[in-house]
Amino acid sequence: MNLKKLIIEPLRKANPVTVLVLGICSCLAVTAQLKPALVMGASVTVVTAFSNLIISLLRKGIPSRIRIIVQLVVVATFVILIDQFLKAFAYEVSKQLSVYVGLIITNCIVMGRLEAFAMSHKPWESFLDGLGNGLGYSLILVIVAFFRELFGSGTLLGYQVIPQSFYEAGYQNNGLMILPPMALIVIGIIIWINNNKTESK
Repeated sequence: MNLKKLIIEPLRKANPVTVLVLGICSCLAVTAQLKPALVMGASVTVVTAFSNLIISLLRKGIPSRIRIIVQLVVVATFVILIDQFLKAFAYEVSKQLSVYVGLIITNCIVMGRLEAFAMSHKPWESFLDGLGNGLGYSLILVIVAFFRELFGSGTLLGYQVIPQSFYEAGYQNNGLMILPPMALIVIGIIIWINNNKTESK
């Protein structure tokens, strides 16, 4: 198996958000600002990579009839650890993410990779698959959050990047950009661009 593909393909050709249309809910909820989007992306990447690794290590000893329960227990363990870590070291971001960290447990990307890949592949391959899909998800979150925060608030990572002179000349932030429907529109544009590039090749 080409290990390089496991990381590279989810960034574009097999992106879990724009190609497989998974994990859309959190894309709408946590992308009004770049910082929570980065933290959410990193959290999902860690959970997906290490859950894949653990399930792959245990796969031969997991009875088929309880495999989903075992997968949920493994995922929930990592989610709880990350949630507690954020509350201890990044409390403000944790408050911004609210319940969405806990909802990583039900993220389609995480459960989908466990069932589709980790249950039938070796640990290292599974880890890289989880890492690649987590990074693919994070990439879309960061792109969406970049444009939403820039045009909706005039800032990036909380720092003002649109010059004050623009505002004095009459420029106004687009309040629609920080509303959840705009996240869906931005994702739709990314999917459209991606599909056009794929078809043109």
